[in-house]
Amino acid sequence: MRWRQGTKGDLVSRFAAVRIHPSHRDYWRAEPWPEEWLLIEWPEGEDAPAKYWLSTLPAGTPIATLVDTAKLRWRIERDFQDLKQEIGLDHYEGRGWRGFHHHAALSIAAYGFLVAERSPIPPSGALRQALIARAPTPNQSYRPRGHAAPA
Repeated sequence: MRWRQGTKGDLVSRFAAVRIHPSHRDYWRAEPWPEEWLLIEWPEGEDAPAKYWLSTLPAGTPIATLVDTAKLRWRIERDFQDLKQEIGLDHYEGRGWRGFHHHAALSIAAYGFLVAERSPIPPSGALRQALIARAPTPNQSYRPRGHAAPA
């Protein structure tokens, strides 16, 4: 099964999926854990399976969706690495939650801008107008914080 295009071609492997009841400390529970997916990757030419995942996606989920979700971790790790290296998410040296939250929010907003700028096809023309038309309009009584006019 192919899950994405890599720098050296398609990334492919063999996968199997089965519904199971995980048995993590069932003796403490009145009933067994609910069913989950067990996804197994067994690359071609390997003697044994290489990776295993447990997933709580619904029972009718296609195996392609399970594989895409399991392999999505690579993209998340790459985004987090970019946030730390290029945007400075890991440069915060303050002491409080409020400061960290502010720093993280600005870092994530900057990263969103960077991703949009790097996009191969930026929104333009009809798509841009459609997105603007769908944007909600604020209530007439809305006044932004710090607005000079009384509410």
